[in-house]
Amino acid sequence: MGFEWLAILMFVGFFFILMSGFPVAFSFAGTAIVFGLMGTAVGAFNPARLLLLPNSWFGTMSNFTLLAIPFFVFLGAVLEKSGLAEELLETIGIVLSRVRGGLALAVVLVGTVLAATTGVVAATVIVMGMLSLPLMLRYGYDKKLASGVIIASGTLAQLIPPSLVLVILSDQIGVSVGDLFLGALIPGLMLSGAYILYILGLAFFQPEKVPLIPDDVVIPQGNQLIKQVFKAVVPPIILIFAVLGSIFFGVATPTEAGAVGAVGASILAAFNKRLTPQLIRDAAHSTAVITALVVMILFCSSMFSLVFDALGGKTLITNLLIGLPGGYWGFLIVSNIVIFILGAFLEFIEICFIAMPLLVPAAQALNIDMVWFGVVMAVNLQTAFISPPVGFSLFYLQSVAPKEVSTLDIHKSAIPFIILQFIVLLIVIAFPQTVRWLIDISATTGV
Repeated sequence: MGFEWLAILMFVGFFFILMSGFPVAFSFAGTAIVFGLMGTAVGAFNPARLLLLPNSWFGTMSNFTLLAIPFFVFLGAVLEKSGLAEELLETIGIVLSRVRGGLALAVVLVGTVLAATTGVVAATVIVMGMLSLPLMLRYGYDKKLASGVIIASGTLAQLIPPSLVLVILSDQIGVSVGDLFLGALIPGLMLSGAYILYILGLAFFQPEKVPLIPDDVVIPQGNQLIKQVFKAVVPPIILIFAVLGSIFFGVATPTEAGAVGAVGASILAAFNKRLTPQLIRDAAHSTAVITALVVMILFCSSMFSLVFDALGGKTLITNLLIGLPGGYWGFLIVSNIVIFILGAFLEFIEICFIAMPLLVPAAQALNIDMVWFGVVMAVNLQTAFISPPVGFSLFYLQSVAPKEVSTLDIHKSAIPFIILQFIVLLIVIAFPQTVRWLIDISATTGV
């Protein structure tokens, strides 16, 4: 072994700094600087390699795919801050109100719709937590079911296109974001369907957990309900088709579709007389913060990667992963375990920049379909995001949950949905066509 020990020490040091609460971008950069100096001192690193960074950064900033990030974030921010997401949840809840478990089913459907329009987990979980959790508790829903369905459905934004996870993954694993969007759609809908089947199963076997809304509750009927549906539900559905349809049918690139979605969300807000200067400022501020965060991490992670690679770290890890017992399956098992563990402690952006550059070379060496591999990782991240004790969606809901819902209730509520997600993950691993089917159809038809 040459100086690989220094690369191992570098990765351990980086993780220690990150776990101490230091911002991830500066953890990347600080570790790279310290170990770059150490590598220079022992002759393991040539400082001239740093001259490659400007070219790398320019390549990042000229990446047309990454331009989709601010568009999709702005789209989601407009829907959230204009109250259109709230109206969507209320209306679907009304439509399903006379069905046993209807409110929980409404949460799943709205979570799916919002995932397909915003791609932002925190906003979806918080909005649904504020609106639907008190309502379900008021009508006698089981606390754990009510909490769990919000956590799981809100986190669908991790997977269902247009997802920021998929946009960043596409850059890190070197595949088309359009292919990732196509590949992730069926697994995302499978998760949504699994939640719906679970709720319907509870309605049949344990009806006390998902009671009917009392008959004395006044609910809009007839023309009034139809008018409300057309106002609150139909426009977001049209927006989904405008965004995803333009990608799937080859009319627009994901970046162009993001621009269409941002304009479309603004038009919806204007149509509802909510497109105010303050709304635009707030949405633009949220967009700028998230976009700046992603770009800063990109810059600093490229610096970390350059030093880590020069010290022999990537080669060492690639060889270790390729040489695992079981080959292909050994690598898949280990990589999924690693992503799941990291997902319990880190945000998806951090995981994409920390883990994927280490896993991708081994996956390519083992001739793994990279689009399928990216979707498997995204489904795994979906599972990790709701896993106790530190899944981020748990904390998002906890921040807005009523006092009668304890932290322990929220953490326990995630367990059935984690099991459902593991089942879907195993299906996606066992049947790659769940990912490849739409992509192959698109390639065959020339769409």
